[in-house]
Amino acid sequence: MTVHLISGDDESLVLSGLTELVHRLVADGDRSLMVDEFDAPDYEMRALVDSAQTPPFLTEFRVVIGREIGRFNAEDVAPLVAYLSDPLPTTHLVLVAGGGRIAKSLSDAMKAAGAQVSETAAPTKAKDRGAWIDQQFAAAGLKLDGPAMQSVAAWMGEEAGRLQGVIETLVSTYGTATKLRVDDVRPFLGEAGGVPPWDLTDAIDRGDTTRSLELLHRMTSGGGRHPLQVMAILHGHYTKLLKLDGANARDEGAAAAVLGIKPGFPAKKALDQYRKLSGTGVTRAVGLLAQADLDLRGAKDWPESLVMEVLVARLSKLVGTTRR
Repeated sequence: MTVHLISGDDESLVLSGLTELVHRLVADGDRSLMVDEFDAPDYEMRALVDSAQTPPFLTEFRVVIGREIGRFNAEDVAPLVAYLSDPLPTTHLVLVAGGGRIAKSLSDAMKAAGAQVSETAAPTKAKDRGAWIDQQFAAAGLKLDGPAMQSVAAWMGEEAGRLQGVIETLVSTYGTATKLRVDDVRPFLGEAGGVPPWDLTDAIDRGDTTRSLELLHRMTSGGGRHPLQVMAILHGHYTKLLKLDGANARDEGAAAAVLGIKPGFPAKKALDQYRKLSGTGVTRAVGLLAQADLDLRGAKDWPESLVMEVLVARLSKLVGTTRR
C-alpha cells in the first residue's frame, strides 16, 4: 500500500516519528496481528522481505518495520530492491534509517516506489526551529504562550531529542486544556542543552563576554563537548580570518575566493569580522588559542574549565581592544 522511510540523527526523535507513524497506520486495528517489526542486530533482509510479501490474516493490511537499514550493503538489499519494484498492495512497509549510509540501489528503489520520507531532525535555523517546536507542542495538544515557548527553545538548544520528554511530562501534569506560561514550564526544564558552535563564535565576535561565557558552559556541560572540541571550533573560526590577513579582499566575492567557499553570507560575515579585528586582532587571537592549547595540555596548573573561560573572555575583548 505505502512505503515509508524515517530518517534523522537523533534516536529519540526517530523513535518518536516511528511510533507516531505506526499508531496512525494501525489506528484502531489489532497491533499484534498487523505489525511485524525487525529490529534485532542480526536480522536478515530476506526475512524482512518475506514478511512484506505475506498477505494479512484477519486484517485488511499489515505493517512491516525494518530498522537500521543502513547496515545492509548493496548485495544485502537486492531482495528488497526487487520487492519494491512490485510491492504487495496489502503491506505498509516502514524502513528506518540508521547503521550507516543507505545503499544507493535501495534509495533509488524507494524513490521509484514513491516512498514517503519523514525527516525527524529539527531545523538548524533559529526561526525554522521555533516553528518546529511549535508544531511538536501543537501535535501533543499543548498550548504555550510566547514567553514560555521562547524559554523552551532557549533551554533545548541544539538537543532536540530532549523536547519529547518535556512534552510528555507537561501533558501528564497539566493536561491539554490550559494555556501554559513560563512559570508553569520552568520547573520541568533541567540543565540547558548544548548550542550550535556558531552561537558561541557569534557572541565572541560581538564582544559579548557574558553571553560568550554562558554559551561556553552550555557547550561543555549541557552539550557534552570536551574543551579540546571547543578549541577546535575556535581554531577553525580564527583560521578562516587568518587566511584573509594580507589577502586584500575588498568584497564578498574576493573573500570567498580566498576562503575557498562560494560567495554568500559566510564569506561576507568572515570579511566583516576580519575588518573589525584587523590583522593585529586576528594575530592576537591565534596567539591566545596557542597558549590555551598548551595550558590545556598541562603548561598551567589550571582546571580545563578555567582555561577555557579565560580564553573565551579574552577573545571576546579583542573587538573592543582593536577598535581603540
